[in-house]
Amino acid sequence: MKPSLVVLAAGVGSRYGGLKQIDKLGPTGETIIDYSVYDAYKAGFGKVVFVIRKSIEADFKEAIADKYSGKIEVDYVLQEIDKTPYSFDTSHRQKPWGTGHAVLMAAEKVNENFAVINGDDFYGADAFLQMKSFLGKNTGKKGTFSMVGYYLENTLSENGFVSRGLCQVDENGILTDVTEFTKIQEVKGEIVFEDKDGISKNLERNSLVSMNFWGFTPDLFPNLKELFIEFLKENAQSEKAEFYIPFAINDLIKANKASAEVLSTTASWFGVTYREDREMVVETLKELHDKNIYPSPLW
Repeated sequence: MKPSLVVLAAGVGSRYGGLKQIDKLGPTGETIIDYSVYDAYKAGFGKVVFVIRKSIEADFKEAIADKYSGKIEVDYVLQEIDKTPYSFDTSHRQKPWGTGHAVLMAAEKVNENFAVINGDDFYGADAFLQMKSFLGKNTGKKGTFSMVGYYLENTLSENGFVSRGLCQVDENGILTDVTEFTKIQEVKGEIVFEDKDGISKNLERNSLVSMNFWGFTPDLFPNLKELFIEFLKENAQSEKAEFYIPFAINDLIKANKASAEVLSTTASWFGVTYREDREMVVETLKELHDKNIYPSPLW
């Protein structure tokens, strides 16, 4: 069975100033998502499931759905604040509960091995080939996960802070720990972040980071649900707390319920966190088409 691709596309784009998921960035009007679906289709994925919000459903489907017809199966699920394992007052929340919550929404549509990506990031064709190979070799297994790792220095924005999950691996390339760092930026040739006390500290340029390109077996879903319930017991009244995928995988690894292999790739990553990132992304995509790495139009 071909693996599926789950695309997290429910973000509000507050720092970008709009729906970057459907912004036309390619030379013939392509979105970032178009490139990910194209690379996944070419690599051998059989279905794509988009996690979106009700408020953007109509615009998203108009911009995305029809172009993939006859190429790859397409489905949708909605991530809303009140879509949780039990009911409670959510009137204090302005946005859903994070990437872990988003992945959990796809459980009703995915029964096979699957990959997860962000809808506003470009991951590169080789990353999808590596992930498809891994998922294909591990059909029927449980708790056998993977992650595509990128070097920290290649994932920064020139236009503001970013948050990254820094990864530790053992001698066999198996993930042992993920630590989330926030307010990362390059200052005078050094990569720094702010700790919880607001103190600036350095990070290594070649640190391996998670860019939310994960590979999972479907037994992730019941384990993720249990962790989300525990998260909600502590954070149900929070206005900002989020349930992140790296934190959840970290917990499963430490509980010996899963392992995650870090996959090497020759692909380059880039994204559109801020509106100011747009020009660079447009130029980079044009270069990829000019070099015939991608056809024009893409679909």
